[in-house]
This record gives sequence, C-alpha cells and structure tokens, in this order.
Amino acid sequence: MEEKTWVRMVTAQTPTNIAVIKYWGKRDETLILPVNDSISVTLDPAHLCTTTTVAVSPSFDQDRMWLNGKEFSLSGGRYQNCLREIRARACDVQDEEKGIKIAKKDWEKLNVHVASYNNFPTAAGLASSAAGFACLVFALAKLMNAKEDNSELSAIARQGSGSACRSLFGGFVKWNMGKAEDGSDSLAVQLVDEKHWDELVIIIAVVSSRQKETSSTTGMRDSVETSLLLEHRAKEVVPKRTKQMEEAIKNRDFGSFAQLACADSNQFHAVCLDTCPPIFYMNDTSHRIISCVEKWNRSEESPQVAYTFDAGPNAVLIAHNRKAATQLLQKLLFCFPPNSDADLDSYVIGDKSILKDAGIEDMKDVEALSPPPEIKNAERSKGEVSYFICTKPGRGPVLLADESQALLHPETGLPK
Repeated sequence: MEEKTWVRMVTAQTPTNIAVIKYWGKRDETLILPVNDSISVTLDPAHLCTTTTVAVSPSFDQDRMWLNGKEFSLSGGRYQNCLREIRARACDVQDEEKGIKIAKKDWEKLNVHVASYNNFPTAAGLASSAAGFACLVFALAKLMNAKEDNSELSAIARQGSGSACRSLFGGFVKWNMGKAEDGSDSLAVQLVDEKHWDELVIIIAVVSSRQKETSSTTGMRDSVETSLLLEHRAKEVVPKRTKQMEEAIKNRDFGSFAQLACADSNQFHAVCLDTCPPIFYMNDTSHRIISCVEKWNRSEESPQVAYTFDAGPNAVLIAHNRKAATQLLQKLLFCFPPNSDADLDSYVIGDKSILKDAGIEDMKDVEALSPPPEIKNAERSKGEVSYFICTKPGRGPVLLADESQALLHPETGLPK
C-alpha cells in the first residue's frame, strides 16, 4: 500500500422494498434470522432509494458515517457486523488510474467514511433501514473488491436490517428463512425481475412521516415472546401462503396476488394487536384507505388493487394496471384531498404522468372529482394524507460511475 495520501471512493444506489408476505419475528436476534420466509416487491429507485458513498484512505483515523447530512455513530452492533463481514471478504485492489494499491491484508488497518442519503423520510415505515444497509453492504463490497454475488451479500445485509437482504435485487424477491444455525442459508433470491410484471403501478399514501412509537425491533421481540397467533402464522399460514404467492407472481395472477397480499398484511397487524402490550401501527386514516379499496374491489368482477402496510400507517397500494391506478388516484384524491393551501405538485410526487391520465392538472380538478359510486355518502378528509408517491416495481442496486453524484469529496473524503 502506497503511503502517500489518496482517497478511493465508490457510490451506489439501492432501492427500498415492500413485503407482500411479511417478515415479523426473529428466531435469532444477533444474526437476524426470521421465523418465516418473506416475499417483497422492489420499488423504482427513481422515486425511493438510498444513495451511499463509501471512501477509504490511509489519512482517515476512524470509521465515520453521515446520514442525510448529519454525523451518525458507526459503533452500533449492526453496522459493526456489516463492516466486519465485508472486511473479512476484502481482496486486493489495484486502481492504476489513481496509482492506488491495497493488499488484502491492509483492509483491517484502513478506516472508511460513509455518507448516505435517502430520497424519502427515514424511519417512517417506508423501509429506509432496508435500503440503507443494503446500499452500505453493496458499496463496501465494491470498494473492497469482495467477490461475493448479491445473494451472498444479502446474508451480510441481513445482519444490518432483516429486510435489507431483499433490497439486493429488483423485481420480486424472496428471503429464504434458512435452517442453518449460523444463518449461512438465510438469504435473498430473485423470483422474477422488474420486467416480468411491468404493468403493475404502485401508489403509496404517506399518512405520517413521523417516527413510529414502537420500533420494529422491539415490536418483533414482544410478538415472538407473547403472541400465540405469531406462532400459528409462522408454522401453519406463511409456508402455504408463500408457495401460493410465488405461483401468483409467476403467472401474473392479480386476483390471487391481491387476495394474498391483503390477507397477509391484515394478519401481520392482527399479530401486532395480539402482542402484549398491543402494538398499533395503523391509524384511522389507514383503516379508511383499506375500506375504500375493499369496497371498490368488491364492486368490480375481480380485485383492481392490493394493499399492504408495513410497521407504520402508510398504505402501499398495488394497482393491477395503469387504468386501475388512474381510477385509484381519482378515488384517493376525492376521499383524501390536500389541505386548501397545498400545492398539487408536492402532494402527488414520483411518476406524475398518472395525474395527467386522471385528467387532474390543478386543485380545481381535485375539487371537481365525483365521489366513488361504491362508497355511500363518501366524505372528504382534508389533510389526513401527507402526500402520495406514484411508482412501480424497479431494479436492484447499481454503481454510480459519475463522480458528481458522490456524497463525499474526492480529495478529502468528507461530505460535500
């Protein structure tokens, strides 16, 4: 390793994911091994992703991290596990252009700087820790020239945040719970890529971007210790449901997909209520969104929209196709219009072309919407939803070669 001061940097972008068969409960807290398999859909990183730059230099005197511009301690066990596991797999690095040579044995002595940015609210039930740890592990693996594939890397990301293992692939992803005590077979595999079912459209209703009262970690621990329903779910329900969900995805069978996703989301929240003390992640607005979707689905010949809620009140609504998504957005904007002083441009974000399809150009169009015919005496609840994100299934992690997208300065390795 040359002694002159240099900085080697890598920047990656990783999507977030939303489970359609939920992970809730660990059989091993340290290794983060789940009590059941889970399946998720990866969201388009153009609308929801984490960007992470990792840098190494002999001039860094300690490992440091910045999250959304604020310095953050890397001393937590989960960060340390990920760093240790990747350092153990580091290989020789030779960057001829910059004249950098790092031998495998030198990685133990070198410190890293990490800067990470989420383009969506952190810890608001939008799986920010999943995208964050997946991005950290993916970027470090590239920085240190680790030879593991994404499935093997997912077993390391899992030790940061369980659902992070599913963010190492695009499309639909399965996290196999595994059987081995050391967790070596508890990893993610891609079921299908994002092009397989590309007519799906996803609308997220961000009901609250506040941090939640009961963290997922605490909630899961309490559920494992006290909920009999969780035991039944893990043993009897999820194994069958996972097989059915894999079939529905493979065959693009939306009717079965919607029925399974909604039932699994509701059972996960039932487990939370069955926990002592009970956990309430959904609120009245969440329940009203479910009611709107259920009434619409029942009024049609087959389901048009699936809903799923993670550990928070935000609704993730998966529409069968573009036409269904357009109708869904009209219904949502009727029932949950923005506050009078809001700007439509910041109320519906992401893929705004769906607004155009819905014939909505400004607030006057929102005010003129007709009530959904399937909802008797439909009321309008202003301001109950913070904003909507329109997106779709998306790709897995990528490296960003353009240095202007790096979050650290190429000469100092400090935040730009």
